[in-house]
Amino acid sequence: MPLHHRRILIVEDEYMLAFDLQTELEDAGAVVIGPEPSVARALSRIDREARIDAALLDINLRGEMAFPVADALAARHIPFLFASGYDDTVIGTRYPGVDRCNKPFSKPLLLGSLGRLLDAAPARHP
Repeated sequence: MPLHHRRILIVEDEYMLAFDLQTELEDAGAVVIGPEPSVARALSRIDREARIDAALLDINLRGEMAFPVADALAARHIPFLFASGYDDTVIGTRYPGVDRCNKPFSKPLLLGSLGRLLDAAPARHP
């Protein structure tokens, strides 16, 4: 179980989608941080948390692009995935190595993508 006890930050502004993501990740054994619905709240959460193993980011949060959140995660060497309906041109040049799960996405695709992301990341300790 690659997500077992892994601390995953969810940054998503759609309440029902965030709730579904939280449930899916918790069912897979993850510890969910958030969900956070805005750039400001996500940045505050990143600053407060002692450990985040990975993050799942919606690109558009109530009309505000989540790039400051992605930059903060990258600066802390926290791996992340974008969860979005946007195409690769929106993130490709700015974040060429970051994977994207297209919305709507399936549970196996999401969990597999997060598992691969965590497997590829160096071990993090609190």
